[in-house]
Amino acid sequence: MSQRVKLFGIEIDAVRMNEAVARVLSWKSNPTGSCQYVVTPNVDHTILLQENEGLREAYRNAGMILADGHPVVWASRLLRRPLPARVPGSDLVPSLFRSAKGYRALRVFLLGAAPGVAARAGENIERRWPSVKVVGTYSPAIGFENDEPENRRILDMVTEAQPDVLVVGLGAPKQELWVSKYQQQIQAPIALCVGATIDFLAGEKKRAPVWLRRIGMEWVHRMLSEPKRLVKRYLRDAWIFPQLVWRELRSTPTGT
Repeated sequence: MSQRVKLFGIEIDAVRMNEAVARVLSWKSNPTGSCQYVVTPNVDHTILLQENEGLREAYRNAGMILADGHPVVWASRLLRRPLPARVPGSDLVPSLFRSAKGYRALRVFLLGAAPGVAARAGENIERRWPSVKVVGTYSPAIGFENDEPENRRILDMVTEAQPDVLVVGLGAPKQELWVSKYQQQIQAPIALCVGATIDFLAGEKKRAPVWLRRIGMEWVHRMLSEPKRLVKRYLRDAWIFPQLVWRELRSTPTGT
């Protein structure tokens, strides 16, 4: 079990990418009997967590919590509770697929994105990583989480497909709330709550250039790519997140 760092009311695993991938693969090799899932907090998540008890509960039940956003890592260092690195969900999934070479074919189900997008992602995945087999895809309609027969149908599809990994790209906090609610019914040893990753794998959305990611400015690329959806959110985050950091700083005992 890795060390965890407490920040913003949650505990984040202090791991690097290779350690996170190894942990996920260990769940595949030694299933626990219930679905182990991964959540990836960024600045937006840390703000949502302050007022959303359901999301906090989802985080408490998670098998691994990985720092997705550079500002979260920077804040951890400012607060003298340093996380070793950023481990974004959109990098975790390809890293996991690359690491599947020495294993029996990794069976993957893609849940989320717009109609047709997950299917294209599946084709790209199997072409790029021959050791990965996409055994199912599904794009639920808006509001599906409130439709119990539809939720049951999704769970039945996953059960029938028998995936090793359920990749969930429903957006936050919907994906975390859904996986947490149905954790005991999801017939897959692993679920990854990874936002727009299915869109990236399909080529539906373009990630920022690597150099921009390395300097912590991927958010600029995303905001310019989807201004109507993201400008308001990023302005809110830019206002609230420093206040959360300041609150944490004030509550940190001197000398720690």
